[in-house]
Amino acid sequence: MKFAVIERETIILDPKNNMTRKYIPSEIRKDPLTGRSSRICHFMALKWDKPDFEKLVAGTEQWCPFCPDKVLQVTPSFPEEILPEGRIISDDMVLFPNIAPYDSLGAVATMGSRHFIPMTEITPERIAKAFRVAMEFFRTVHGRGHPESVYHIVNWNYMPASGSSLIHPHLQVFATSLAPNLMREELEAAKDYLKTNGTNYWDDLVQAEEASGERYLGRIGRTTWLTAYAPIGVAGDVLGVVDDVPSTLELTDDDLSDISLGLTKTMAAYDKMGIYNFNMNFFTGAEGDGHARVHLLFSPRTFFNQALGSSDVGALRNLFNETICMAFPEEINGMLKPEF
Repeated sequence: MKFAVIERETIILDPKNNMTRKYIPSEIRKDPLTGRSSRICHFMALKWDKPDFEKLVAGTEQWCPFCPDKVLQVTPSFPEEILPEGRIISDDMVLFPNIAPYDSLGAVATMGSRHFIPMTEITPERIAKAFRVAMEFFRTVHGRGHPESVYHIVNWNYMPASGSSLIHPHLQVFATSLAPNLMREELEAAKDYLKTNGTNYWDDLVQAEEASGERYLGRIGRTTWLTAYAPIGVAGDVLGVVDDVPSTLELTDDDLSDISLGLTKTMAAYDKMGIYNFNMNFFTGAEGDGHARVHLLFSPRTFFNQALGSSDVGALRNLFNETICMAFPEEINGMLKPEF
């Protein structure tokens, strides 16, 4: 397991100190699996001011299509050959077709009737229940032999900075035969790793990170939680790896509960930094992929300038797919670990 890093140093003449020389370090890290580069730079305190949530949310429930007075009237249904009942309803949670689908089997799952839930008030039970609704959809389409039922993916965009256009908590749920870019790169690299080393990359990663302790957060059930070595997010990423589970359909109810608990611990830690937006994705292999392990990536999102609404995704990431993190992941680990 190689954790490669290229150290850099920038020299400036500092006007705050009589134009004397100031040396600013940075790093270019390589993801141990794919070789994807991530720049650790722009060092600053990981502390943001939260907005006035009442002002932010005010009035949005009046036009929200996911609120209980509208959801069954304005959302579509699946045709019978995909989902016999059209939608999946579990108490106050509803799964229905995504009208802006990523693929031919795309759905949205609301996370209950409550329009706005602060990040720290989202319970593990609520998350696990929403995951189970998604799993029911996946198992239904898989049982019917749909050709796109290969990779089963759950995405969660929470609050505006994440790219979410609605305040109401919901999941993006889809199945596809074509893995998204980074997932495909990981699967191909993990397959090569198994062929070269005779061991599973994700098993080796968990063992190496637990032994070093630098980025290890803890273990819940058979899910190991880590801060990512080469993060995508500006405030680091949290990675959860599930032992011995190649594909989403093989997750158990206990796994879903454990993952949900880990997510709430992660959210609680980032809330203390003033971060209240995030993306979360499932990464999965297909059934029987011995080189794969189901893992999820939690990536906090924020505004670089709250007043202007400046995105934390600039040209370097959007066009070069080169990521920037504003603190060392090992320091971020120290801020997250008390929750675990």
